[in-house]
Amino acid sequence: MARQDTIVFFDLETTGLDAKSCHIVQLGASCEHHPIFNDYILPRIPIEYEATGVNGLTVSDGQLLLHGAPVTTVPLYHSLKYFIDYLGSFPGPVLLAAHSAWTFDQIVLMRVLRKFSLFEQFEQVVSGFVDTLLLSKKLYPQLKWFNQPYLVRYFLGEGYNAHNAVEDAKLLEKLFNRWNPDNDDISEFTDLI
Repeated sequence: MARQDTIVFFDLETTGLDAKSCHIVQLGASCEHHPIFNDYILPRIPIEYEATGVNGLTVSDGQLLLHGAPVTTVPLYHSLKYFIDYLGSFPGPVLLAAHSAWTFDQIVLMRVLRKFSLFEQFEQVVSGFVDTLLLSKKLYPQLKWFNQPYLVRYFLGEGYNAHNAVEDAKLLEKLFNRWNPDNDDISEFTDLI
């Protein structure tokens, strides 16, 4: 079925799980036949031990490290500007899709966009957020679990580098394409801006 909107799949890796205060340390996005978006951001607060255990990111001597290896970072403001430009390159405005968008990724992203007075620019290129966690629960209520690594194993038969924003975004896109939800189901789990 033809989609009404371009859907860009994205993910955030953060310093912790409190959507009201965590900092973004990686922003990744994927959309078919387009370049991948991937920025690492040096946070201004410590990365919680539990978050490091999940995403492998730490800070040492003012440098962001992924599993002990330094990564190139950009300031958060610049990353957000680049992301808005990236999203503006699609016919749009686009929908942003994330697993747990409504309870985490959307909240974090909107908070930092407002903090940097970038929300008005953002809403020119994005029409809303699709929560694929809720969508998966509606489409496949018989499943026992709905976390993304489980869904990737169940539907795609593969493992992957979970909790890397780019890998999460790319695999979420593959899952979504496998599910092939209709526009009504997508709309039901879309929070318009």
